[in-house]
Amino acid sequence: MHPATSVIFFTTVSGAGYGLLVVSILGYLFGLFSADNSVMLINLALAFVFVTAGLLSSTFHLGHPERAWRALSQWKTSWLSREGLAAILTFIPWAVFVATLLFLKNDTLQLWSGIVTAILATVTVYTTSMIYRSLRTIGAWFNSFVTPLYLLFGLTSGLTILNLVLFLSGSPSEKINNLALVCFVITLILKKAYWKSMTKESETTLETATGLGHMGKVSSLEHPHANKNYLLKEMGFEIGRKHSEKLRKIFTIGWIAGLISLGLTIVFAGTLASVLSAVAVLALVIGLGVERWLFFAEAKHTQALYYGH
Repeated sequence: MHPATSVIFFTTVSGAGYGLLVVSILGYLFGLFSADNSVMLINLALAFVFVTAGLLSSTFHLGHPERAWRALSQWKTSWLSREGLAAILTFIPWAVFVATLLFLKNDTLQLWSGIVTAILATVTVYTTSMIYRSLRTIGAWFNSFVTPLYLLFGLTSGLTILNLVLFLSGSPSEKINNLALVCFVITLILKKAYWKSMTKESETTLETATGLGHMGKVSSLEHPHANKNYLLKEMGFEIGRKHSEKLRKIFTIGWIAGLISLGLTIVFAGTLASVLSAVAVLALVIGLGVERWLFFAEAKHTQALYYGH
């Protein structure tokens, strides 16, 4: 698939925003880090900016963005609609939780509004992943690794950003740093497993697509269109194997660099540790940007078989 910049930005930034929202609230509620309300409000403000920017950017690749609201009515059959509804619903308990930090001093209300916010934020990321995971016609997306990776990338992003905020605020947390380290490792392992699963030969061929396999080998005498068209541009996009391998290496190097940076924050302290946590965020951004571009670029629709791809 042709990688649209708006979709790459949306899936990366909104995932990081929801991840930051989840780990900030749960970490605060269950004592994974010690920070005053001002630090929490900074985390929640960053999460709000990321989520809002991501959601707004998701409309940029639509032909008629002004009609996006109509998709909300199709929640019974559309994962895109469910994503939109989940995203909107998340703001309600989120606002209540912020209110408990500012002026509603009610521990019970804070606890439950925080838990509900974390659940709805996770559901939103899950629905985003299912927009792609549910498409049987695109083998790279109809893959059991897609949803866990979406959730893990959001969680890893949130933990890494939270870790940086805590270092800069002078209240670093060993627990948050270690959780980020673990997520980096698990995500890298699962991503490698995902790429390995993509090397398996597809069960869909020109024979199965046309239903003529019982007659023997099928080949196209002519393609459906003589010239390039929208289908080929958007759903038949191809990336060279050499470029794909190079970008996978860049992701791996970036991810390992982030992992090492987080590990070194355990050894060093003060300003150097803050710098290292910032390097980890930078490595995360580079690695995740490359991974997200590849996720779309390496996805090929089954209809491309009719064009000899």
